[in-house]
Amino acid sequence: MHEAPPTPPPGPVGTSPAAPAEPLSHGLKQRHLTMLGLGGVIGAGLFVGSGAGIAVAGPAIVVSYLIAGALAMLVMRMLGEMSAAMPASGSFSVHAERALGRWAGFSVGWLYWFLLVVVLAVEATAAAQIAHGWVPGVEPWAWVLLFMVVFTVANLTAVKNFGEFEFWFASLKVGAILVFLVLGGLAVFGLLPDTDPVGMTNLTGQGGFLPNGWSGVVSGVLTVVFAFGGLEVVTIAAAETDDPARAVGRAVRSAVVRILFFYVGSMLVIVTVLPWTAQQAGLSPYVKVLDAIGVPSAGQIMNIVVFVALLSALNANLYGSSRMVFSLAERGEAPRGLLKVSRKAGAEGGGADGSSGQAGGVPRRAVLASVAFGFVSVLLNLLWPDTVFLYMLNSVGAVLLFVWALIAAAQLRLRARLEQEAPDALALRMWWFPYLTWVTLAGLLGVLLLMLTDDAARPQVLWSAGATALVLLVAVGREWRDRRARRESSALPDR
Repeated sequence: MHEAPPTPPPGPVGTSPAAPAEPLSHGLKQRHLTMLGLGGVIGAGLFVGSGAGIAVAGPAIVVSYLIAGALAMLVMRMLGEMSAAMPASGSFSVHAERALGRWAGFSVGWLYWFLLVVVLAVEATAAAQIAHGWVPGVEPWAWVLLFMVVFTVANLTAVKNFGEFEFWFASLKVGAILVFLVLGGLAVFGLLPDTDPVGMTNLTGQGGFLPNGWSGVVSGVLTVVFAFGGLEVVTIAAAETDDPARAVGRAVRSAVVRILFFYVGSMLVIVTVLPWTAQQAGLSPYVKVLDAIGVPSAGQIMNIVVFVALLSALNANLYGSSRMVFSLAERGEAPRGLLKVSRKAGAEGGGADGSSGQAGGVPRRAVLASVAFGFVSVLLNLLWPDTVFLYMLNSVGAVLLFVWALIAAAQLRLRARLEQEAPDALALRMWWFPYLTWVTLAGLLGVLLLMLTDDAARPQVLWSAGATALVLLVAVGREWRDRRARRESSALPDR
C-alpha cells in the first residue's frame, strides 16, 4: 500500500482537466456503471415500501412516483453534467467545494458518508432477518457478520469485484421487474390462464383515481421520494472508469428514463390489477399481485428478490462511503491516513505485457473506516433499535434532500463558470438551465416544508436539520481557524 499524493485545493474550473489523476483504479467498465445506475435505486423501498405509498394515495401513487421520479431525474441530470465535466471520486462533494467553498464540500461529504453508514445497518439487519427465516438455526447477528465480512473483502480487493457484484445483483432486480411487468400486463388484458380483462375498474373504483384527493398524492410523494436515493453512487463510481466523462454521461442518460419506466410502470400495473384497498403498509404489493394472478410461491420469490436488493444496497453503500471519505481525505477534510491505497499489480515494473495492471488502487483504510462505523451502527440497531439507533436514523432521514439541494446550488454556480472557462467540458447539459434547476430547488424545499407538517416525518426533518447544523458549525469553525492561521502567518515579519 502507498499514500496517494494530496490533491491541491480546487482552482478555477477551467483548470480542472490539468489536475492530478485519481490514484484509484480504473477497473470499472461501462456495463458496470450502466447497470449500477439502473439497479442502484431498485431496492426494498420499491418492492416493499411502495405498499405504504399506495395505502395513502390510492391509484394516484402513479402521480406521486412521477413527481418524485422527476425530482430525482433532474438532480441526476445536474449531477451528471458536473461529473462529466469534472470527474472525481468525491463527486458532488468536490463540486460543492468548487462552487460554494470548503464549508460546502466538507458538509455535504460528511453528511452523505454518515447517511450511507447508518442506512447500511438497516440493510444488513433486514437481510439478516430474511436469511434467519430461511435458516432459523443461524442467529441474525451471525448473518450480519457474514454479510459485512463478505462485502468488506470484496471492496478491499479490486474495484472490479464491486462492479461485478453490482452488475449481477442489478441484473437480477431488473430481470425480476421486467418479468413482473410482462405478467402484470398480460393479467390486465386477461391473457393469462383463468384471468379476465381488468379494464379500468380498479383505477376508477373504490373512491376513484384520487380517493384521498391531492393531499394523498402529496403524502405519497413524501413516502416514496427517498426510494430514489442511491443514484448518486453512479457519479462517484465514474471516476474509476477508463473514460469517466463518457461513462457517466451514458450511465445518466440510460438510467433516469429506465428507472422512471420501472417505478411508474410497476405502480401502474399494481393499481390496475388489484384494488388499491387491498394493499397494506409493510407488505409487498408485488407479492399481492403475483398471488392474485396465480404465480406459485410468490412470497418466497419476492423474498429472494428483496434479499438480493438489500445486499446490493449494502455493497453500493459501502463502496460509496469509502470513496467519499477518501475524497475528503484528499482535500484535507478527513484524516490523511485514509489516503492509503493498495499498490497496483505490476506497478514496480509493469506486468508481463508491459502494462501497469488493473488490480490495486483501492482505498483500503477508507473502506475499513466505513465498515467500522457500519459495524457500530449495526450493533446499535441490534441492541437499541427503538432508542439510540432510532435517533441516528432520524438524524439522516432528510439528509438526502439536503444533499440534493446542495447539488442543485452547486450546479447553478458551476454551469455559469464552465460556460465561460471550459465550454468544451459540457458533454452533458442540464435541460432548460437555469429554470429547471430553480424548479428543482423549489420542489426540494416544498418537500421539506410538507414533511414538517406531517407528524410522522417531522422528527426526521428536525433531527436531520440538527445533524446538518452540527456539521455546518464544524465546517465554519474550520474555515475560521484556517483564515486566522493564514492572517497570523502573513503578519509575521520576513527574516
